[in-house]
Amino acid sequence: MRIGIVAPSTPILPDDAEAVRAVVSLGYPGVELEFDPQCFAVAGHFASEDAQRLAALVAMANRADIDAIWFARGGYGACRIAERAVAAMEPVARGKAFLGYSDQGNLLGCLYREGFDHVAHGPMVADIRREGGDVTVQRALDWLVARDPGACEAGLQHGARHAAFNLMTLSMMLGTPLEPDLSGHILLVEEVSEYLYAFDRVFFHVTSVLAGRGLAGLRLGRVSDVPENDRPFGIEAEAIARYWCERNGIPWLGRADIGHDGDNKVVPFGLHRAG
Repeated sequence: MRIGIVAPSTPILPDDAEAVRAVVSLGYPGVELEFDPQCFAVAGHFASEDAQRLAALVAMANRADIDAIWFARGGYGACRIAERAVAAMEPVARGKAFLGYSDQGNLLGCLYREGFDHVAHGPMVADIRREGGDVTVQRALDWLVARDPGACEAGLQHGARHAAFNLMTLSMMLGTPLEPDLSGHILLVEEVSEYLYAFDRVFFHVTSVLAGRGLAGLRLGRVSDVPENDRPFGIEAEAIARYWCERNGIPWLGRADIGHDGDNKVVPFGLHRAG
């Protein structure tokens, strides 16, 4: 199996690639990682210019000898290329798995909107840097290589449709050509490095837009690295989520095991079949 790795947003370091290759060499015989050189390129904030990131993603997705696409890292940038990239993908790309989270939710959403069947929110290459990063990367590989249900978020419901996003990323996608149809889905969201007042503001927007669109429910993942405001907001993350779900008629389904951390579990988009 050959897994292609591209960076549609920000770059990784060569050391990241070598660390992940070491994980593969120890536990995944027959698996080969192919890093596009643009993963290590730098153009200001981005992992190369838009045109180069776009070309690398499309070329990797359209290669018949690549079995899966694994996104290298988040960080802003994917929305600048997502719509054009997905439009340029050929039928061979539809058989591949695509795995990532955070800013790569822009691509996951667009791919899912266009009918790609093997799209999932889950760990990326750069997560090797986290504490326990080897285990996090193994979880991603277990899903990419074998669709191991043990890599998936344990609360996914058999027979239900799911999707998962970083909350801010989802908010920015709504109303754009990247927005997927989430009617009938259980939506899982997580957040990182946002003030609680900003979290409240984004929950207002997301639930207001999705109200009446037939969400089957919402689950909240971890809300981490919350900055300290100049005064206490007075409402914690779960209470914020519950409030906006109730106000907008979206069923609240509890917490989820996803987040910007090493414990982030895989959430395949679409219909879940246990086992």
